[in-house]
Amino acid sequence: MAEIPADLNAANAKLIEQFRAAGRRLEGRPLLLLTTKGRRSGRHYTNPMMYVRLDDRLLVIASAAGAERDPDWFRNLAADPAVTVEVDGEEYPATATPATGPDRDGLFTRIAAQYPFFAEHQAGTERRIPVVELVRRG
Repeated sequence: MAEIPADLNAANAKLIEQFRAAGRRLEGRPLLLLTTKGRRSGRHYTNPMMYVRLDDRLLVIASAAGAERDPDWFRNLAADPAVTVEVDGEEYPATATPATGPDRDGLFTRIAAQYPFFAEHQAGTERRIPVVELVRRG
């Protein structure tokens, strides 16, 4: 697993630029851009993140590398689930819906089996790491 850069904002800005320049895809990397509206500022924030496709569902995992609190992007979409997704050469509006109960547990188990570092992230924190489905609108 890659190390977290010292200046995460600068690294993310560079990755966003590369991703968009490459037609909203990076070969060999399951990467998307998720834009949320700040719950306090009202500003729009774009975050690059890994995604997983399971059963025709587009999923992102709010692991924050096992941090003790949910990442800001997750806290933003919890306040306003209307998001913008950039993935596979497309940009579109979507609704972000956190999975709950047995659905979340089953998804997380399957994702962690495919990507064991997510299980490591969960083992390192007491919070329950959210799994979020991004559903295209319109």
